[in-house]
Amino acid sequence: MVRYNYNNMRRLVVFLSTVIFTFGGMRQACAQDITFKASAPEAVPMGEQFRLTYTINSEATELRAPDLSDFQVLMGPSSSTSRNIQMINGTTTSVYTLSYTYILMPKQEGTFNIPPATIKVKNSTYSSNALVIKVLPPNAQPQGGENANSSAGTIKNDDLFVQMQVSKRNVYEQEGFLVTFKLYAATGVTVAGVPSLKFPEFEGFLVNDIDNNPQWKLENYNGKNYQTAILKQSLLFPQRSGELTIGSGRFEVAVRIRIQKRVRSFFDDFLDTYQDVSKEIVSAPAKITVKPLPSGKPASFAGAVGSYTMKTKISSDHIKANEAVTITVTLTGTGNIKVTKNPEVVFPNDFDIYDPKVDTKTTTTTGSTSGTKTIEYMAIPRYGGEFDIPEIKFSYFDTQSETYKTLSSEAFHLQVDKGAGGDAATSPVVSNFSNQQNLNLLGEDIRYIKLNAAHFVRNRDIFFGSMTYILLYVIVAVMFAVFFIIYRKQVKENANIALVRTKKANKTAVRRLKTAEKLLRENKKEEFYEETLRAVWGYLSDKLNIPPANLTKENVEAELSKYGVDDALSGEFMEILNTCEFARYAPSNAPDAMDHLFKQTGDAISKMENTIKK
Repeated sequence: MVRYNYNNMRRLVVFLSTVIFTFGGMRQACAQDITFKASAPEAVPMGEQFRLTYTINSEATELRAPDLSDFQVLMGPSSSTSRNIQMINGTTTSVYTLSYTYILMPKQEGTFNIPPATIKVKNSTYSSNALVIKVLPPNAQPQGGENANSSAGTIKNDDLFVQMQVSKRNVYEQEGFLVTFKLYAATGVTVAGVPSLKFPEFEGFLVNDIDNNPQWKLENYNGKNYQTAILKQSLLFPQRSGELTIGSGRFEVAVRIRIQKRVRSFFDDFLDTYQDVSKEIVSAPAKITVKPLPSGKPASFAGAVGSYTMKTKISSDHIKANEAVTITVTLTGTGNIKVTKNPEVVFPNDFDIYDPKVDTKTTTTTGSTSGTKTIEYMAIPRYGGEFDIPEIKFSYFDTQSETYKTLSSEAFHLQVDKGAGGDAATSPVVSNFSNQQNLNLLGEDIRYIKLNAAHFVRNRDIFFGSMTYILLYVIVAVMFAVFFIIYRKQVKENANIALVRTKKANKTAVRRLKTAEKLLRENKKEEFYEETLRAVWGYLSDKLNIPPANLTKENVEAELSKYGVDDALSGEFMEILNTCEFARYAPSNAPDAMDHLFKQTGDAISKMENTIKK
């Protein structure tokens, strides 16, 4: 009789299942896209060898290398393979790599192209990417031998420095340009790190930083080879015209040096001692000439600079009264899209209009800031009828052609049907209600007749017809006349929408500043500046009776001059607007900048209320 061991059978089943699962997962992982890639340094010094490697993630044959006659082939191709197997959460992956390596030596200085190589995988042929190799002059030998940089004091200024590179030094207002801070380290100088970086404040500019992962690259500068790394890149947008200065940056660089010994032995070359020494570097400042935007600005221009496209759509062209209609405007392009003001949408007078909803998505690269700004305008018609919404216009200054360009949408025709209330929802209702009551005789219609002698009262003792009665009558009449005059005046003033907005300008601004004060306490920087900017623009629009479409700094200054506002107060408002517009994105100059701006805004509005009284 044959007896089976149950435990052994269970182990065998588990082992076979694992093997089948593993190889099944490996087979699935191996069925991946085939990639064939060539890699080599971007730049090499003359006289130094480098590696050219071709890598493919599959078994392959018949590698055909391109023409390498511009280089001396010291060795190759040598092949190597590797396989990496991983099991994560029950999923097994296998990565197979086949590499072919050449060791090359440049023959001469210059820039050389290496065409793609080809290789076969089964019956298919794959091509690699092409490469560009820049051959630099040979590295200069440091004077004094390999220990020339043995201390921080021997490192010359041209051996280690930071350069601020500016893509343009002559730009228009709101035109973006690139600023790059690059660290240069000569051969023989070993940089252990940059523990402290203090970049300039960029005062007068709106700043969009670019994500950067510093990597060392070989570069020839002024006839000398350097290892370079980009410390910071930013796109700057000047907020005013004139000559602006970008200040110096200060950087603390740790340099690794070899410590020399007085007594040397056979083992000193194998037991070198190194030490990190700090060296402070200051980058040179740069001056930028900012030209004002040319004259002839279109009426729909609101400060946009760059290149844009516009799309518009309406949620529906046939609705009922008291239903919402939404017009969506999408701006796409490159430039200062973050601070670009929204185009104006003119709704009919009988529509209730709400603040637009804005969604901005941007991407900043070394070339420009590009993105999309979506604005949703919502309004509610209260009465039925047919309405026309004029075409929407958006103007911008094109820096390429140096001209203003205007984008226009189609006009919208909106049909509004009667609401649920029938005619009552389509026209104003004026009602005159009067209550009437039947007159009832209170008391008796037959009274008792006295038989005694009658007693008469003098007229002066009767209230009716007396001087007091007449005086009270006159007072009531005068009060009624005064009330009637005040009421008529109030009705007339309420009909004047501009006057109502002017009177309520201060109350509206105070309400918005209370919201800004709450954001200030919560330390929400961007929301605080946006709410303060909205409060100031709204106050100026209401107080000076300027429509939002025409609300520009030039128009505000001109209107303030008409009202006799002095230049100091006008300049104070312009300073508040400028601070809010670019302080939302630029770094704050001082920790109490928000508190100072809030107090300055409140004081400026109080002064304006005392200056302009209506």
